[in-house]
Amino acid sequence: MSQTADQGFESVFTLEATQLKYGIGAADELGWEAKRLGLRHVILVADPMLHQFGLIERIEGILAASGITFDRFEDIHVEPTIDSFARAAAFAEAHPCDGFIALGGGSTIDTAKVANLISTHGGAVIDYVNPPIGGGRKPPGPLRPLIALPTTSGSGSEATTVAVLDIPELKVKSGISHRYMRPTLAMVDPALARTTPAGVTASAGLDVICHAVESYISKPFNQRPKPASPDDRPPYQGSNPVADIWSLQAIEFGGKYLARAVADGEDYEARGTMMLGATMAGIGFGTAGVHIPHACAYPIAGLKHVYHAPGYSRNHAFVPHGFSVIVTSPAAFRYTYDAAPEKHIRAASLLRGHDIENPGPDSLPAALIDLMKAVGAPSGIAELGYTEADIPAIIDGALKQQRLLAGSPKPVDAGILETILRQSMRNW
Repeated sequence: MSQTADQGFESVFTLEATQLKYGIGAADELGWEAKRLGLRHVILVADPMLHQFGLIERIEGILAASGITFDRFEDIHVEPTIDSFARAAAFAEAHPCDGFIALGGGSTIDTAKVANLISTHGGAVIDYVNPPIGGGRKPPGPLRPLIALPTTSGSGSEATTVAVLDIPELKVKSGISHRYMRPTLAMVDPALARTTPAGVTASAGLDVICHAVESYISKPFNQRPKPASPDDRPPYQGSNPVADIWSLQAIEFGGKYLARAVADGEDYEARGTMMLGATMAGIGFGTAGVHIPHACAYPIAGLKHVYHAPGYSRNHAFVPHGFSVIVTSPAAFRYTYDAAPEKHIRAASLLRGHDIENPGPDSLPAALIDLMKAVGAPSGIAELGYTEADIPAIIDGALKQQRLLAGSPKPVDAGILETILRQSMRNW
């Protein structure tokens, strides 16, 4: 590594992980944890759907019993937009607090991150969105404490530096990412995921697997250019020995437990392990990064809103993030195979739960397709409402995600993306 450092390549990687508290009953310790962080008055950012299960009332009761006052914000968009983030930020600016608590899935936690960012350091949401879409502004200092209580097993947002948003007028999704946006504490309680519909569990769980596989096979950290200063080192640094440990365990959990979690909402072992896997994958990709499937997913989710996903509101046509990611992953990993065959085979073996016989470029794609079928995922881009005539627009949107494509273990251009997208119209 010292030799590559002399040649202008990176020789350092970092791991900054959210504090984690995991287990059934973890949420009951929220008051103690909030007081430990010095919180007296917080903004509770909560998914309003959780009222029907009494979860919001339960969390509010825990806070009240601990003497912590709060204002509640629950104008959560299922797939957040730049406008929904702006509304959350305005609420936070109008309700001074000393910290945030997020109760919900990735959309809720991402909303809390951005509300924290804007109310702490000012500016407009677009100022912080990743370039070339936004200004790429860096927050000048830390944010207030954020405690995340995930209720789904997918985004890993409770452990990452990123918040994802849709910009409808541009028909593209993008993100805001900085190390200061990582939640202070993740309280992962499997009991909170019991009420998640099967379709939501499927999409979220496939996102876990994509996070883990993409980060595991991403471009190694020491093949990236050395930054001019530590402040310029990106949150997504490339695969490294520590991130690989987290990613591999998340892949194994996904292969073993996702189908069970989708089939039975009362299977605490499966749903709880998938929640832990989501956090572990978040730690892995929060350091190593994701690449081709996620870069393609942003325009796939942003260009058309005609798909009605199982388990979500039938009045809200959109592509859930996990489904938008998984549909291109078989073709993407078929393309990246020869950059690191041993890693692709190991990932496939973990998903299958056994060593792969006659391993090759189709081993990982086949394992993913079988899992997609098992959990009721869409068969490809066509099922989401796209035709081959839409491919140029998807390519254009994916090429805007250079922050992600930089992590691919092989070069990516418009021609490569066209091949991947054509193969992904239907995976079976």
